[in-house]
Amino acid sequence: MEETRPQKILQIKNLAQCIGCYSCMIACSTLVHRDFSLLKSAIRVKASGGYQGRVVIDICRGCQDGQCVEACPTNALTSRDGGGVLFHQDKCNGCKKCIDACLISAIAYDKDHKRAIPCLQCGLCVESCPHQVIKMEVR
Repeated sequence: MEETRPQKILQIKNLAQCIGCYSCMIACSTLVHRDFSLLKSAIRVKASGGYQGRVVIDICRGCQDGQCVEACPTNALTSRDGGGVLFHQDKCNGCKKCIDACLISAIAYDKDHKRAIPCLQCGLCVESCPHQVIKMEVR
């Protein structure tokens, strides 16, 4: 009998440790989306402003039955076991309805390929973070 492992989702664990190095964004854009532009990353790290500003990380929360899935008219986004989505890029028509529907604005848009850039909960950003800010955990 085959044992099924529970799906994991991304979690921000040590935000105070983030130095804004963009290693997670670089990993996502280059390893997942095969592009060197940070704009192709599904995770976004940004400063909240000023010299004393904190770092903010916009990341998919791995919703169960997310609004983005419901909004997609072509079934390019389908629910993933354990939370988050599976992305069928060949079905994406670039309508941006998933982006508008995401409650936390965690879906980016690829202007070059005219399609959504959702987080796939793959964990490559976790492996690239030098300060263990992001973790993969069972919900």
